[in-house]
Amino acid sequence: MDNTQYFYRTAIFTRKDNQVSLVDIEKPDDTTPMEDWMAIVVSLADGCHTVNELIAYMSSQYQSAPQELEDTLHSVLERLQEGKIVQLSEQAVELPYYLAEPIESLDIEKAKKLIKEDGYIHH
Repeated sequence: MDNTQYFYRTAIFTRKDNQVSLVDIEKPDDTTPMEDWMAIVVSLADGCHTVNELIAYMSSQYQSAPQELEDTLHSVLERLQEGKIVQLSEQAVELPYYLAEPIESLDIEKAKKLIKEDGYIHH
């Protein structure tokens, strides 16, 4: 994996009760909780940071970072890419309004309008 690439989310998420979950904007109460590692990556996937920056940030969360941290993050990113939840880019990516923040921070009607205008479909 090229650690100089930027990572960004392509799915709408929620952050309620210290739990990051995927959510359908049409059914905001219908959530899919994410495992801890995936939740961290999705919540940080703002399109403004590289994989290197993710690794550095996660390393700073430990007194002594685990040796396998980079491999673990690569694996998480690959799984999220396979699920079309996170993508990589050679350049920074500005997220659309409805992906930029957790759903509870959004004006739902505005988000729905922009989703329709953009033709956004999450697979």
